[in-house]
This record gives sequence, structure tokens and C-alpha cells, in this order.
Amino acid sequence: MRHGTRGCATKCLAMLVACLAIPMQAPAASAQSATDDWPAYGRDPGGARYSPLTDVNRSNVSRLEVAWTFRTGHRGIKTSKDPRFETTPIVVVGTLYLTTPLGELIALDPATGTERWRFDPKSRRKAHYGDFANRGVNTWLDDKALPDAPCRRRIFVATIDARLFAVDGATGRACGDFGARGMIDLRKGLRHAPFEFSAYQVTSPPLVVGDLVVTGSAIADNSRIAPASGELRAFDVRTGKLRWRWDPIPQDTRDPAFATWENDSAAANGAANVWSVMVADPERGLIFAPTSSPGPDYFGGLRPGSNRYANSIVALRAATGEVAWHFQTVHHDLWDYDNAAPPALATLRRGGKSIPAVLQATKTGMLFVLHRETGEPLVPVEERAVPASDVPRERASATQPFSAIQLSPHGLAEKDLHGLGEADRLACGTMIKELRNEGIFTPPSLQGTLVRPSNIGGAHWGGLAINSDRQIAVVPVNTIASMVQLMPADFDDDAAEEESDRLSQGYEYTNMVGTGYVMRRRFLRAPSGALCSPPPWGALVGVDLLNLKKVWEVPLGTHPDGAVPGSPNLGGPIATAGGLVFIGATVERAFRAFDVETGELLWRAELPAGARATPISYRAGGRQFVVVAAGGGDIFGEGDYLIAFALP
Repeated sequence: MRHGTRGCATKCLAMLVACLAIPMQAPAASAQSATDDWPAYGRDPGGARYSPLTDVNRSNVSRLEVAWTFRTGHRGIKTSKDPRFETTPIVVVGTLYLTTPLGELIALDPATGTERWRFDPKSRRKAHYGDFANRGVNTWLDDKALPDAPCRRRIFVATIDARLFAVDGATGRACGDFGARGMIDLRKGLRHAPFEFSAYQVTSPPLVVGDLVVTGSAIADNSRIAPASGELRAFDVRTGKLRWRWDPIPQDTRDPAFATWENDSAAANGAANVWSVMVADPERGLIFAPTSSPGPDYFGGLRPGSNRYANSIVALRAATGEVAWHFQTVHHDLWDYDNAAPPALATLRRGGKSIPAVLQATKTGMLFVLHRETGEPLVPVEERAVPASDVPRERASATQPFSAIQLSPHGLAEKDLHGLGEADRLACGTMIKELRNEGIFTPPSLQGTLVRPSNIGGAHWGGLAINSDRQIAVVPVNTIASMVQLMPADFDDDAAEEESDRLSQGYEYTNMVGTGYVMRRRFLRAPSGALCSPPPWGALVGVDLLNLKKVWEVPLGTHPDGAVPGSPNLGGPIATAGGLVFIGATVERAFRAFDVETGELLWRAELPAGARATPISYRAGGRQFVVVAAGGGDIFGEGDYLIAFALP
């Protein structure tokens, strides 16, 4: 799910720089403590999403109530596609910064939700973006500048139309010394240029480490062999000058990974980009990048080999962009099993020793725990034989890596089928009998293949949260089954469209240009609309980091019809020192708090729309707030609400 676009014919136009700002200074923040803030997407550079605040805890969380609500107004702006409000704000020395799907940057008073200023980058609104979303910003402080110097505090925002801006955190004006009047066009200088305007986006916040700001990209899924290339690029935070670039598809013949792209396919291929959130270990000078699948996702016959660096967690040297180590979570991906979740850094405690680790939850429903300095597994990983492909020209990997920590179910047996009655179960049984169904990693086929976890995961872009004091990681997962089928490229498009409408099955068709195949996929549903996979359809999982095993699992919400436990979910959790885990994420319009040690549900609040986002927690004006964006779009519901909860 790397934010695919489907058939947009829009041509690239010259992009405009706008510096709309209301010049209001942020208030002095002398009383603000660093422990009160939420200064990055995952709060700390390593992305643990852990707040040390304890004002709200297990004994009083049931008293949380809405403290303030802010509406961005972006729902009233005409766009080509339903925008998704997925922002995770940051809070730094007395100011809360959030983004809209259009890339607007808004500064609020974190105690009251009062708007201070707004920066509008004038993003192109009518392009057919795959995921019309912006998940947040990052910040950098020039500690050598005078306290009232312009752009001493810089806020970096990357827009949906792939431009990177540096904005003054005090006034909302663009920093004119960065790039071209405050902006860098990220479409320029790529090895493979985007084949159309909407095929290259940015949806995740850039990473700031030292004096560098590092950007990834979101590239159209399933489109062709050579979509845009997915280079990471590091720019100087002051000037915007390019300091280094790293291509996840190796181009240097001396790189050992180059040989894993057989038939000289590295030069022709694209994507394998980092569309999720990167994290960093500043002390070790490392960046951890979760890479995605090469193009196109479901057919790899023109990129034989294991395709190293794609579908991997890659540790890069922050100063140079050189690979320190890498670990591949899927070999020769054929299932759209990107590393969608951000990595998270933790310190494990074993036998009186502290071990630096990086945790990567995957769409395959597994949790890989690796040594942060070497990439060696700290939890056993077994290379197991998996089914071969029967598609002409395709050669699936003979083995795949399996972690000892499995988060969600693999595969689907007929005895486990679900439905609202016997007719549903019989219909689901008929469907799966027609599909290849040999467990996880059964390759896509001409007859159709059952895929579980589906392309949305397993674990998904919501990622995980770590309570370091209690040594517990918490991960949301989906358990849904889907099907995927490869069809000859000359099939009848009109007939396919009629079939989809007639059966109301929600098929998605994508012509994978240059492969000779069209990809068809959908979730497996019974005639009643119920999913064929058994509930819960979404869950929250707790993993003990002391013993490195799953210790609890609870349904995450309920299906909107109320009849089935566990909702499909997209969005992340946070953990607090008060012993709590907060998460929205469900299709059901609700926000919840769980006990981090047991998974017990302690509090629930209704929302005006689904919270397809990751919350934050901070202290302002003497109160601890928990804030979440509501308005995830499509089945999550429309909305532009940023809602703050606090104790009375």
C-alpha cells in the first residue's frame, strides 16, 4: 500500500511558492519542560511514542473529557479526491504544529487550541493522488542563533505534491535562505522521473538528524516496471543544499546487493522507496529506513533475484548515507508487503545488560527485533520454504524469513470461515476453493490466490508504541483475508467493470504496464458483505520485551454494525508512563485507552469521525492533554477535527 495512483493523465505544471503567514510571535516558554513536549512524530528520535507524563493514569483515565476542538477548514476546499486527515502534531516549547492533507501548516496554542498562524504552500489540489494525506512535520533549532532571529526554530513540512518547505516556527513565514525562497522541489534530480504528476508524492514527515533534513517519497503502486525511483535525500537544514542521496535499488556494481537484481534489472526498476516514517539514533549516527516493494508489486518476472534493500530495514550512516547494515523482511516481494510501519528503537534488558535494538512490525504480521548496531536478529528468524510461482516468467523466492514473534494470523482454512449465516460460509468456501491457498507467501496466480495477511497488513503504517519502563511494545494489526489474481493485459476492461458493479465485490483492477498482466484484487467478502475471515478483524497486541513474546491480545474496537468484535484499523498507538495505551485507528468512530500490562479497556470516547491517525500527549497550562485527529476519509468518515482530551 505505497499510495498508488490509478491512470491519472495529469501533466506536470510549474509549482508555485507561497508564503502566507500572520506574523504573530509564539509566547515565551520559560516554564515549559522538555518532558512536557511531543517534539517529533514518534516523540523521540527513535520513534518509541512514549510520554513520561503520569498526570493521566490508570486510576483516573475514565474521567477524561474533551478540553477543546479545533477545525482546520480543509473539508471546504475542492479537491480531486477525498482527503484523509492523518496528521500527528508536534508540540515544542509552547506551540502545537499540525498539518492538513493539503500541506497547510497551522500553529496552535496547545492549552486552548487557539490558532496563532497558518502557512499555505498552495499545494496542487486537483491531482489524483493515491493517498491524499499528510502525516506531520519535523523541527530543528539553531542554538547558535539569537533568540529572536528569524527561522531560529524551523518547521519542515513536505507536501502531497512533493515539495519540501522550511517555515519559521515563530511567524509562519517561509525561511528564504532554504532552497528556492524556502522550498525544494523533490521531483527534480531523480534517477527515474515520475511518469505522471500524481505518481510521486510525500505523505510522511521528513526526518531531522543533526544538521540534515532527510526525505523519502510515496510512489504509485502497481503501475509499471519503472515508476519513479525511490531515492532518500539529505539536505542541509540551513541552505537546502543536497548533502547525500541513497537509492534503495543499488546502482553500483561493486555493491554486494547489486547481484540480487538479476538480468541488469536494477537500472530499469523503480520504487522500493521509503514512504513511511524514518527514525534515528543520533548518538550512533544512524538512520533507520523502512523500504517498500519494487515496481510493480505483484509481478517480479522482470526483476529476478531477492531484490536486496527493497522490503528491508536499512541502517544508514547519517553523515554520508552509506549502508551500515540491512535486514530484508520479504525476499522478491510479490504481495505489496512494504515495510509500512515506522521502525522503533528500544533498549532491551537481558541478564543485567542493556542491548540496543530496533523493532520492525510488518504487513506479514510478524515482529522482527534486530540489534541496532549490527542488524543481527535478537529474536530467532527462520528461513522457511514457501510455495513456488506458476506464473510464466515469474520466479518466487524459495524461502522467506519468519520471526518467532507472530502478531496476526497467516493463511485461512475452510474450517475457519466466517459469515452471518450458513449461506455466507458456503459462499466463502466456494470462493477460496477456486484460489491457490497454500499459506502465507503463496504467490499471485492466474487462477487467483488467497492472501492473508492482506496488502494492508498484518501490522500497518500505524506502527507500534513502546513503554520502556515496563518493557512492553504494543502493535495494532488487521486479520483480513483478500484475493489477488493476475490476468492477461488484453482482458475486457468493460466486462471487468460491469462484473465489479454487478457483484458489488469491490474489485480493484490495475494495468501493470510492460508486464503483460493486469492485477485484480479485493477483500474476501460473503454475499451479505461480511468478511470471510473470522473475527476479530482488528486487534491490539502486547509484546513483552523482556521475554520477547506476545503476552496479550484484545479485539480493537467493534465492527460498525456492532455484531463483530475487532474493527479493521489504520492508525497508531502511543504509550504513557501512566500505564496507558491510547489509540483511535478503527473504522468505528471512537478513541480508546487500554492498560499497557493487560490490554484491558479502561476508557472510550465517541468521535465525530474515525481517527485514522496517531495521537500525541503533552503538558500545557498545567494539564496533560491527549490529542488526536479525526477525519480519516472514505469509510472512516469525513472530518477536519483535532480533538484534545484532558482531566476536568
